[in-house]
Amino acid sequence: MKIKIKDYNSIAFAKAGKFEESRYEKIHNVVFDSSSEASILVAQEIAALIREKEALNKPCVLGLATGSSPIKVYEELVRMHKEQGLSFANVVTFNLDEYYPMDKSNIQSYYYFMHEHLFNHVDILSENINIPNGLVNSEDIYQYCIDYELKIKEAGGLDFQLLGIGRTGHIGFNEPGSHLNSATRIITLDHITRIDAAPTFLGIDNVPRKAITMGIGTVLSAKRIVLLAWGANKGSIVKETIEGGVSSYVPATYLQNHNNTTFVLDQEASAELTRVKTPWLVTSCVWDESLKLKAVVWLSELLNKPFLKLTDKDYNDNGMSGLLTEEGTAYDLNIKMFNKLQHTITGWPGGKPNADDTNRPERANPKKKRVIIFSPHPDDDVISMGGTFDRLVEQGHEVHIAYQTSGNIAVSDEEALKFAEISKEINPDSEVINNIINSIKTKQGNDAIDSLDVRKLKGSIRRSESLAATRYLGLPDDRVHFLDLPFYETGTIKKGKISQVDIGIMHNFIDDIKPHQIYAAGDLADPHGTHKVCLDALFMALDDLKVKSYMDDCWVWLYRGAWHEWESYEIEMAVPMSPDQVLKKRHAIFYHQSQKDGVMFQGGDSREFWVRVEDRNRLTAKKYNDLGLADYAAIEAFKRYYF
Repeated sequence: MKIKIKDYNSIAFAKAGKFEESRYEKIHNVVFDSSSEASILVAQEIAALIREKEALNKPCVLGLATGSSPIKVYEELVRMHKEQGLSFANVVTFNLDEYYPMDKSNIQSYYYFMHEHLFNHVDILSENINIPNGLVNSEDIYQYCIDYELKIKEAGGLDFQLLGIGRTGHIGFNEPGSHLNSATRIITLDHITRIDAAPTFLGIDNVPRKAITMGIGTVLSAKRIVLLAWGANKGSIVKETIEGGVSSYVPATYLQNHNNTTFVLDQEASAELTRVKTPWLVTSCVWDESLKLKAVVWLSELLNKPFLKLTDKDYNDNGMSGLLTEEGTAYDLNIKMFNKLQHTITGWPGGKPNADDTNRPERANPKKKRVIIFSPHPDDDVISMGGTFDRLVEQGHEVHIAYQTSGNIAVSDEEALKFAEISKEINPDSEVINNIINSIKTKQGNDAIDSLDVRKLKGSIRRSESLAATRYLGLPDDRVHFLDLPFYETGTIKKGKISQVDIGIMHNFIDDIKPHQIYAAGDLADPHGTHKVCLDALFMALDDLKVKSYMDDCWVWLYRGAWHEWESYEIEMAVPMSPDQVLKKRHAIFYHQSQKDGVMFQGGDSREFWVRVEDRNRLTAKKYNDLGLADYAAIEAFKRYYF
């Protein structure tokens, strides 16, 4: 629910719902369909505050955050400056933190980040920008931090503080153990924080171990606080912060004591909140079919009982009497939900020919389908749906693999050098190869950008590995396509914005194949964000193409990658795998040798991709079995997207 702007404290974030719907919650929060929509409204609140202060001829003092969460807020502020005349001449900013040691010219520095995303594009006075100095002498840090605090006070205090939240519950770099009254200081970073930062630094060994951060007390002194949280990987810590007790072990819980704080969440970040995950525990529900399945799965898992053994008492004792009243008896409801879940299971992901498809997840016709499997990186296809890929090929469908990006940034310099030196043995006089070897050996720092030739070599490594894997699964080379979407080809971790060129490539490829099925990565928890951009490009292309007649017969199935799986109640197609097929999938993954044994983008899971995905597929199968269904070795899961 949105409310009319009256002042900067009340803009946009009214508390939706009745009291009982939020009675578990101790911090005001608002959930949006997308982070983009939410970011625009946050930017509007900041802009309203800037204009209000300007009208009073007063400075507007902003506390600003870095990281991926506020990027779209800054983009919208820049847009308002350029298109609507929003001036930053009266704005004074204080950034939350900076790595230590860190040169401000380093592309991983927060100084660089803020100038790249905001300050270089607006009319803020340079003397009004305050970012902790990552190179202050160690003997001067104590006094430097005191002076930073004094400067905030001299500016009149923080009118508005923008925050993100880390998986440790840190705000700024206030890690677990931070005191309520802590001020600006140097701090040692938690290992989890460093793991999360590792992709940006091309490995955890390159992540600084310390940082300078505003303290909890400094943050709480702000008149208004807005915290942004996007994505499923923030769901658990968001729930703990909003619903748990105040504790130094989760520093963000201190915000419960602030009288003007709002958490701004997208759907994924809110998913663990009680009112979202189990709404029947807090209020009366409108029981549609999806909510019924979600509730019965939850009850079955809670009580460790299969569907068909749940009783009337089980439902009544766990806040679900309303559902039972609507359905009649546990017996009737259990059978209904059991059948619903059972009907998701199929060994024919392309549809079973000459079969009644009334209760099957896919259509029987046409018997042989044209299929596109979109893979954001050159290994997501076999990692995420290698068994289904194998089935589709074996069952005679016209399968096309489309690798959306080159994946070159994920090839280590050591791996590239190995291939370059082999090439030099074959062709010692090649100027290109000699230049590549020299470029890699003289590369300065993890923030250096690879030369174009090095990037081409790294891309070729990923391409050859992909072809080896698809050949192993029986796919002809002419059905393997490398789209090389331009947004990815920056040579750095930071990617470009999605453009019409990217969308056009996707549009033209789909229009050329005219598929009956599209498979795409719906896993938005990958630590480098490429999956989301690739999915957005697909959705935009589909939006353009939906007027085409052949799109009426095109179904889109979303898989998830190596980080998360669909919940049991979300799955609409479950493809079981035999033990032999699990091994075949493993071997297909092994062809991506550059991503094995020390992959650069591991995320928070130290297991190799093939191990974690096998564990995940086994767990999905176990969940089905625990709910009372057949016992399979492994299951790959899909959710349908309707466009």
